[in-house]
Amino acid sequence: MNTNRSLIRRGAAVAAAGTAALVLAACGSNNDGSAGHDGHASKSPTASASAPAAQGQHNAADVAFAKGMIPHHRQAVEMADLAPTRAESAEVKKLADEIKKAQDPEIKTLSGWLTSWGEQVPAEGATDHSAHGMAGMMTAEEMDKLKNSSGKAFDTAFMEMMIKHHEGALAMAKTEKAEGAFPDAKTMADAIITSQTAEIARMNDLLGKS
Repeated sequence: MNTNRSLIRRGAAVAAAGTAALVLAACGSNNDGSAGHDGHASKSPTASASAPAAQGQHNAADVAFAKGMIPHHRQAVEMADLAPTRAESAEVKKLADEIKKAQDPEIKTLSGWLTSWGEQVPAEGATDHSAHGMAGMMTAEEMDKLKNSSGKAFDTAFMEMMIKHHEGALAMAKTEKAEGAFPDAKTMADAIITSQTAEIARMNDLLGKS
């Protein structure tokens, strides 16, 4: 009797194991099939290219452009902020206002790109550190001279310094156009070249150098 029960139990266990094995095999085959399909999809050239393409391809030149232009623009805005209370010429005040309105949004855009690329945005107040080796950046001494001037002296110093500053930005923008890959950055570089070339001509005209 005990033997019969033992055999029955064993038979049931074997049957259950067999059924489980069949279920597992069936599930396994489904998983393998779907994994294989997904695997092919993820490895296809179209799929792998679509993710970065959605954000736009960027390279080291684009990162350098954004990291350089942010402190560069910040300093231009800092200079422009001095004009309302120090400048004598209405034209200089107007120019300073236009510079600030153009470059403030660009700073935000450039910062957004760096964040989306997983890059660090230059810290506020980093302009003094960035001045070394960056085209067109004013030294701390030059900024102090501008802050301590007013009237016609301010107008002249502001325009002479801003021309130098703009020329530095033009050099950076031209490098981005030549070496960058991110379409929006190249478009911004184009806009900087167009607007700042025109502003340099205006300032030279006001200084009587045209």
